[in-house]
Amino acid sequence: MDLSRLSTDALASFAVFAEHLNFTRAADELHISQPALHVKVRKLSETLGRPLYTRHGRRLALTPAGEQVARFARDLDARVSAFLDAVHGTAASRVPTLAAGEGAYLYLLGDAVRPGIRLINGDRARTLTAVRTGRADVGVAVLDVLPADVATEPLASYPQTLVMPDDHPLAARDGALALADLAGADLIVPPPAGPHRVLLERALRAAEVPWTLAVEAEGWPLMLHFVALRIGLAVVNGCVPPPPGLTAREIIDLPAVPYYALHLPDRAGDPVVTGLLATVRTAVRSTPCTSRPPSTSPPPPRPSGSS
Repeated sequence: MDLSRLSTDALASFAVFAEHLNFTRAADELHISQPALHVKVRKLSETLGRPLYTRHGRRLALTPAGEQVARFARDLDARVSAFLDAVHGTAASRVPTLAAGEGAYLYLLGDAVRPGIRLINGDRARTLTAVRTGRADVGVAVLDVLPADVATEPLASYPQTLVMPDDHPLAARDGALALADLAGADLIVPPPAGPHRVLLERALRAAEVPWTLAVEAEGWPLMLHFVALRIGLAVVNGCVPPPPGLTAREIIDLPAVPYYALHLPDRAGDPVVTGLLATVRTAVRSTPCTSRPPSTSPPPPRPSGSS
C-alpha cells in the first residue's frame, strides 16, 4: 500500500460522506460536485484495498472497514483541531453528540434532549454506525444481539402493549392480555421488514392468531393517531404512554423491549462520554413510563421492537 497516496482531504471528505451516507447531500456540504466526491471515495477505497461502503437498493451502508476509516478520519480531525487550539491558545471544546431513534427521543430520553447536546436521529442501524464511526459519543437503541465491538449498558426494558380506545371491550378487562385476545383484530402495524413488524407477525403466526391489516404506519405517534381515529388497534413499546381517550394493556406473551446505551470501548473514560451517559441515565430514570429492571445479561437473539 502506498501510504503517500492517503490524502487527508479524501479522509475528511469520506467522514462527511459517512455522516450522510448520501453522495448528493455530502457533496453539497463539501461544496464539490457529486462526481468529484465519488472519485475521492473510490480512490480512498483503492488506496486502502478495501470496499468502504455497500449499496442495498437505494440505501448505502458502511462496511466494517468504512466504519474504521470514518472513525480514524474524525479522530484525526479532532486531533488537528486540538493542536490548532493549543497553538493559538484557545480553549478546546466539544459538543456532546447523542444518537437515537424517534421513539427513544419522544418517550425515553426526556431531559437529555436539551440545548448543548447535538442530536442525531436514526434507526438502530444508523445509531450503531454513528457510534462506530465516532460521529456520536453515545447512542441509545433497542438491541436484540449485543455487538462485540461496542460497549453497551442496559438502560430499561419495557413490555409490549396493546393500545385501544377506552371503550374497547379489551380495555374493560383487568390485568394483562395475551396474544390470543387479538384474534380477529384490525391492527395498525409498521411497514414490512421493520424489526417490530417482523417480531409481531412471527409471534401472531406462532400463536395461530388471525388478524387483519388496518393500515401501515411509520412511527409510534402516527400509529396512536390512527388508533384514536378508530382505524384499528396497535401494539407498541410500553414506554409509549397512551394519549387521553386511549388505554394500554401489557401483552404477556410478547418479549420485553430492552434499551441500551452504546459507546466505543476505548472512550469509556472520556469525560464527554461519561457526562453524556450520566445525562441519559438520569433522563431514563425520570421518564414517566413504568420500566422493568434492565437485565445485565445479553438478550436472546430475536427481532426487537422499534427504537
